[in-house]
Amino acid sequence: MSRAGRRSGVASLDPESGFPEGIRATPRRSSIIKDLSVHKTGARKKTVSFSSTPSERKVSSAGDCLAFMQCGCELRKVRPNSRIYYRFYTLDPSLTCLRWEPSKKDSERARLDVGAMSEVRAGKYTETFCHSGTAECLPEEASFSIIHGDGHQSLDLVALSPEVASIWVTGLRYLISHPGSVRGSADEGSLGHRLRRSWLAAEFGKDDESGYGVMSEDAAVATVCRLCPSIRETKVRLRFKEIQRIKEKLTSHVTLEEFQEVYCELCTRPDVYFLLVQLSQDRECLDAQALRTFLETEQGLRSATAEGCLDIVRHFEPSAWGREQGLLSLDGFARYLQSPECQLFDPKHQHVCQDMSQPLTHYYINSSSRSYLSGDLQSADLGALQSADLGALQSALQAGCRCLELTVTDGPSGEPVLAVETSLSLNDPSQAPTVPITACAALEIIEKFAFATSPYPLLICLCQRCSPDQQRVLAGHLRKVFSSGLYTLGAQQAPPSPEGGSQLPSPEELKGRVLLVGEKQPSEGEAFEEEEELEDGGELTDQQMAPKPPHPLQWRICEELSELLVINHSSSRCFYRQRACQNESPVEPPNTPMPQAPPCWTVCSMGEDEAAQLADESTEELVDFTEHVLVRLCPSAEPSDSRSANSQDFWKAGCQLVALNLQMPGTMLDVHRAHFAQNGGCGYVLQPAAKPAPDRPPASLGRTLRVRVISAHGLPKPQGSGAKGDIIDPYVVLELHGVSADCAEEHTSTAAQNQDDPLFDETFEFQVSVPELAVLRFVVLDDDYITDDFIGQYSVSFECLQPGFRTVPLLGLTGRPVPHASLFVHVVITELKGSGKPQKVARRGHESVALHSVGVRALDDTFRSASAPLGEATDLRVSAQSAMVTFKEHFGLPLEVTFKQCIQSLVPLLQAPDGSLGASLVLKDGYPCLEVLGNSSESVQKLVGSYSTMISAQRRLIENADRVQEEIKQVCKEGMELHENLSRLGEKEELKGRKQSKALENSAWNITALKGQCDLICSAKADALEALRELILAFEAYGLMANAEDVQHSSS
Repeated sequence: MSRAGRRSGVASLDPESGFPEGIRATPRRSSIIKDLSVHKTGARKKTVSFSSTPSERKVSSAGDCLAFMQCGCELRKVRPNSRIYYRFYTLDPSLTCLRWEPSKKDSERARLDVGAMSEVRAGKYTETFCHSGTAECLPEEASFSIIHGDGHQSLDLVALSPEVASIWVTGLRYLISHPGSVRGSADEGSLGHRLRRSWLAAEFGKDDESGYGVMSEDAAVATVCRLCPSIRETKVRLRFKEIQRIKEKLTSHVTLEEFQEVYCELCTRPDVYFLLVQLSQDRECLDAQALRTFLETEQGLRSATAEGCLDIVRHFEPSAWGREQGLLSLDGFARYLQSPECQLFDPKHQHVCQDMSQPLTHYYINSSSRSYLSGDLQSADLGALQSADLGALQSALQAGCRCLELTVTDGPSGEPVLAVETSLSLNDPSQAPTVPITACAALEIIEKFAFATSPYPLLICLCQRCSPDQQRVLAGHLRKVFSSGLYTLGAQQAPPSPEGGSQLPSPEELKGRVLLVGEKQPSEGEAFEEEEELEDGGELTDQQMAPKPPHPLQWRICEELSELLVINHSSSRCFYRQRACQNESPVEPPNTPMPQAPPCWTVCSMGEDEAAQLADESTEELVDFTEHVLVRLCPSAEPSDSRSANSQDFWKAGCQLVALNLQMPGTMLDVHRAHFAQNGGCGYVLQPAAKPAPDRPPASLGRTLRVRVISAHGLPKPQGSGAKGDIIDPYVVLELHGVSADCAEEHTSTAAQNQDDPLFDETFEFQVSVPELAVLRFVVLDDDYITDDFIGQYSVSFECLQPGFRTVPLLGLTGRPVPHASLFVHVVITELKGSGKPQKVARRGHESVALHSVGVRALDDTFRSASAPLGEATDLRVSAQSAMVTFKEHFGLPLEVTFKQCIQSLVPLLQAPDGSLGASLVLKDGYPCLEVLGNSSESVQKLVGSYSTMISAQRRLIENADRVQEEIKQVCKEGMELHENLSRLGEKEELKGRKQSKALENSAWNITALKGQCDLICSAKADALEALRELILAFEAYGLMANAEDVQHSSS
């Protein structure tokens, strides 16, 4: 999409009302009331602004919404026959009815009384929207429906922007909940409005030293900035001066009314206001019960308590009156949404939350390339601009890096130094040679900061090009600096490797230890391997596999240094040799190590091109290889390729050590940091098992991610931008990084001249096939003709996403926070594929999990006996889910909402014309059932029938889950016993080589699948019981529980 396509229209203004007069034809892209001094029509031109005067008044109360509705605007009316009509809707001056034109009806019939309205639904959740073909093309954020009349008819409308829809929904809900309202009483009648005004009056009184009800302009500006730290001082001061000019005041003193007006105008976030009104039933403040409902239904906190909600009120509510009454005002709610608790990153991932007892080869390890170099790694004259810097080592360790790279060479005075490739010009006096850094100084810095961020083991890849004498000096420094922290296989303090040396120790076992990686002294009869990358990858030729000539004498490693290198460094030849050996000889039982295979204490280094080719063409073989051997990916040394490579495809292939240039900011570094932040930033992230394994977490199923970008807040002017003034044109780019199939990019429209708090309200959907490797990145840019300037970014691992309404704190290029800058988003994660609407699950004909054929009769017969319980388990789960989807769809709710939200929407639909409820809840055998009271309408009977079907499906699941699970467990137990003797059984069936290997793999797969099905049916039962508990509590909260006699009578 072009930049022009991202822009949004800006309407001109009605001089009397302050609202857009061209709203009929021009989309309204922000919920704001334009200032009277601004007159624009049509789309704006790209101009440079030399003024930062505030020119927008935000919607901050129900009165603003009603005033907008009385001015009217164009809305699209959707009919059940899928036809769409454009009508101009207005709210009658008496606030008693809604009118529209043009219409074939007379003026008295082209109206809808407010008294006939029972509900206003935001989104596309009526039968007209759900079954209309054209409705699929309409934006859900801009759609809403008015439910009215005894038959619960719907008037389905679509605004020209989400902000306009929010204004209509807020205003209509206020009128429904406050019958008899008159213009001017909307604000005064709001509890939240009075709460806010009293708080501002108290803050004003603190600085009103004279007691005359006025304060100086400087004091007023300072107070507003203190109460709202993200607001700019110049913006506040200019607004006060504008008020002085309009009122033609001779003094700069500020009154209480002016102070309140400026604060509400500049510091109110419309997105938070609209959300608050929706949650508070138009009271414009939240009590503990409403806050608890928000936490449970929107934020996914099922463990929320009333006392916990009161703690939130006491902590975030600014007014003393609100804290005493247990009420959270608009400003307190905004503060809570910006707190760390409501950020997008899940706080539980701020600490180590994964199993750290697996072998090192089962983890992704945070690795650095050129760890000690600083300078411009992108320069064409790469060496001339790089220098050794101890600060780079410190920064890498503090960022959680667990694998450093050091290249050491001979230095003056017999001291080894860090090697730096230089290309200094002897004729250029400006390029003065830098003082070399000794290896001892680098080791001391490493020892000081090695475990400052993470207690888990540190690997140092040591590439030395020293003479034997300086090698001995280096070995002495290593022993002296790291002392007992240096891990050596021969040391008494070294824990033994599990399974007799077939696997590396775990990070937990190696806590606080330093492991050296390097090319060890070869044993007798072996030769050194050159550290080189195959240029084109592929098979090794006979000449390449032949032993290489011995290294020059000065590069041969001395025995003192070799014995400190606990992990041997090898080239990719070890992979090709093992693969060639596997192809030539039959496969032995799985516990029999291959003689030619490299030992587990080996790091196999590969270049980017070679690793990319292997990951693409030999994925399974590379994954098998990395089960017992560490593979390190080295970035290219070419200047043009010094940017870090995409890590996810290499991680998927099992490569543990994907080294990055941590000195170069950019997209890949942001993704790298986000990936390793998911385990407390300790530098180790547990890999999902590529193949079934009893000791590793299986790869999870694919997910659907829906992100609604609502707004941005406190955006600064881009650094280094040349345009004058503070006006920016921001837009947001959403990047999904992961394996190749998951990579995607979307962006919002440009918020044209919307200053630092733009509203977007756009929803995007991503399909994620490998959630463990996916990273979501937000980038905020300033739309400009020449180049789009960077404002901020934030990257987060998919595993760390919190659902619900979340704040996204923006970071700069270096990863440091941008003060007060953030995005406000809403996140929904489901396991359903396709569009945002939930898909109904088939009740019959669904397939259970497929077990693989092993090729051994005894095992196949055992696994075949699991077909019936597996099919029943799948039927129980799918039937319960399908009934739940049908129930929610019946009255227009998406699948991801909770049952508390369902009952909240259900209550108005159960009301009879006289206001009484047409059904009540009774407990039958402990299950909550709805019973119709009297002669209820057909719509109520349909709702009760749909609810009864859902309860029956949940009951069937709960009562049969344990039996089915036990049957599957029994098959799994028998299968595991036979699996242990599979080698002997395979010999009887004459299985050899690859057939035997395949039988082992299929048998392990079946056992893992059976365990997974047991977990699924157990989890489904737990969810069903929790759903019933939520239903009972929700019915009780909304007054639908029958009395004790009815309950007892129904139970009997």
